[in-house]
Amino acid sequence: MGCGTSVTTDNKGRRLTTAMKAAILIQRWYRRYIARLEMRQRYTWNIFQSIEYAGEQDQLQLSSFFSFMLDNFTQLNGNGPDLISHLLDPVVDPWSDRERQTMYEQITVPESYSGPHLTFPLTVSHTNALLSAFKEQQPLHGRYMLQLLHQTKKLLKQMPNVIHLSTPYAKEITICGDLHGRLDDLLLIFYKNGLPSAETPYVFNGDFVDRGKKSVEVIILLFAYQLLYPDHMTLNRGNHEDHLMNLRYGFTKEVMHKYKTHGRDILLLVQDVFSLLPIATVIDNKVLIVHGGISDMTDLDFLSSIERHKVKSALRLPRRSLNHLEVTRSSRQVIWSRGQPESPRCRSRGQDHGNTPKKRRHLTRQGSSSSSSSSSLCSPRGSSRLTLCRCLSPSMLSPTDNLQVPFLDSFTALPVRQPPREELEWKQVVDLLWSDPKSQPGCSPNTFRGGGSYFGPDVTRRLLERHGMTLLIRSHECKQEGYEVCHDGQVITIFSASNYYEEGSNRGAYIKLGRELVPRFFQYQVSRNTRKLTLTQRVNVAEGSAVRAVQEKLFSHRSELMAAFQQYDTSNSGCISVCEWALVVESVVRLDLPWRTLRPRLARLAPDGSIEYQSCFEDMGPGQPIPQVTPNLAKTLYRYRTDLEIIFNIMDKDHSGQISIEEFRQTWHLFSAHLGVEVDDRAIDELAKSIDFNKDGSIDFNEFLEAFRVVHKLDVKDQQQG
Repeated sequence: MGCGTSVTTDNKGRRLTTAMKAAILIQRWYRRYIARLEMRQRYTWNIFQSIEYAGEQDQLQLSSFFSFMLDNFTQLNGNGPDLISHLLDPVVDPWSDRERQTMYEQITVPESYSGPHLTFPLTVSHTNALLSAFKEQQPLHGRYMLQLLHQTKKLLKQMPNVIHLSTPYAKEITICGDLHGRLDDLLLIFYKNGLPSAETPYVFNGDFVDRGKKSVEVIILLFAYQLLYPDHMTLNRGNHEDHLMNLRYGFTKEVMHKYKTHGRDILLLVQDVFSLLPIATVIDNKVLIVHGGISDMTDLDFLSSIERHKVKSALRLPRRSLNHLEVTRSSRQVIWSRGQPESPRCRSRGQDHGNTPKKRRHLTRQGSSSSSSSSSLCSPRGSSRLTLCRCLSPSMLSPTDNLQVPFLDSFTALPVRQPPREELEWKQVVDLLWSDPKSQPGCSPNTFRGGGSYFGPDVTRRLLERHGMTLLIRSHECKQEGYEVCHDGQVITIFSASNYYEEGSNRGAYIKLGRELVPRFFQYQVSRNTRKLTLTQRVNVAEGSAVRAVQEKLFSHRSELMAAFQQYDTSNSGCISVCEWALVVESVVRLDLPWRTLRPRLARLAPDGSIEYQSCFEDMGPGQPIPQVTPNLAKTLYRYRTDLEIIFNIMDKDHSGQISIEEFRQTWHLFSAHLGVEVDDRAIDELAKSIDFNKDGSIDFNEFLEAFRVVHKLDVKDQQQG
């Protein structure tokens, strides 16, 4: 009996030991599996964010040329200012603009219109009708859209720059971040949290438009609820409430598509409304809410006194500021600080860019180093990038200093004197709309995004202490969980657009603040297609989209990459080492990504372990050869299509989708004046006719791109003959 019991106990012990080992192995495997998924999620996120910020830098880079072009465009147009000239003219004062206020009264709504009908003042039944209509994909008629915008403009004129709110007793204020045209996210917030009312007050912290496909519907609902509950619905301005941003990121195109007849008037009125949006909100004198952030020069008292409607675009130095300076043109000549290309590590968010001036390349005042506190519009990526970093403090400027302003292929040297008030106001607004927090102390130009400042925890602490506050809430950055807390709990980032980069890429969130001012976070995710997918499948979808975006980036830089690869490939074997490949890709593309980790998705290995670098450019399908001329065309279109479309829209002054010969001639007069090249009307007309392939007397966008294809085809032929 005793022996049998002993054997049974030993068997149970062995089985238990085996089970424990199996459990440990399974646990170890699962942890590795989750770790790999987490790694893939992180580098996918880095890809999306790097490409997004690179696009914003490109937009800032273009803005200086657009400023020159559009500042002079009206002078060439004998028929008066066009849409784009109006949009880009910061001198136009929305407070005195009376002509368009009754325009909507002349618009007749046809009986066939089945959408919502609005009368003012609005009632709850009107907002409910808008909600129902948008859920059923019904648009709001142009007449009501214009009337809604006029009423919103009238309301915003009465509001201060900084809104002061008090938390109601036994109630909470809801704070939402970026929506970016995601109507589904807005409707889900209303469903989970309640519709705006006296019982449910809201603060929406900017970036209502662009990127998403329902920006029009989003602003209609936000403006309607603000008109209905002006004391309980607050809208801060974001960096995308800006007509230059809207030209690139889709809102202008969306308005013109949805309102073909009245789109021009709607855009002009929307610009006024955007420029009148408050720039900050303060709750109980303790919580500051701004879209982007702050700098070490942010002055809330000064911000309360500025004329915010004059800052039509945060991407443009005020014209009066430029007129205040003596302008001299210096073609292709500029004094700038040269050094080694900036380290990718230094460019990543959270690094103190101000501490590595020799590894940063930007324009600066002659004979002086860059200031730690600057409201910058700068772009450090690549040797062809032009950057503009301006000091905020008037005491740092002297009459002998020169400010170099880039204009396409030449520079305007501006002798800097005491900055006028318009420029100081502009710089303060730029910081509020474009800045990001960093973990290191201090304040430096936001070179990664291209505008505003990086501000450290010490900058946050000083500003909050100066004004007796405890918390800064901002948006502006997409976060995987919808929110992030930093600077020892004194800064909260809130982002409300879920699935921002790709289906399943991130959650959205909002904050609720009660009397105790202790934030409570609520997360959500609009889920249509991903609800039934496993975690692995969701990661695969997002990763695939991110990798395709990187492949397009590589393809667009094909010529530069090939030239750099061949410098390492001295034996013309078509292969280089993994280290050399990663070094070349980062130095050319400048996206600060884990290239070694991404390598299996981007390039093939040779049998000896080296990389077949030409495999980077295979046309999406593995093994598909690329025709000789196509890469040059594809490279051009991939890299410049968005820029070309913006230029096309500027030339297409009436936004008809066609450039007339007259519009083409006026634009080329401007180009020739800017570049100092004499071109007569006959030559311009001949050029326009050659681009007009179907000979219908106008140029559409496809013909516009085709002209670039022909030019690049000829370039390739010349190079081959050479």
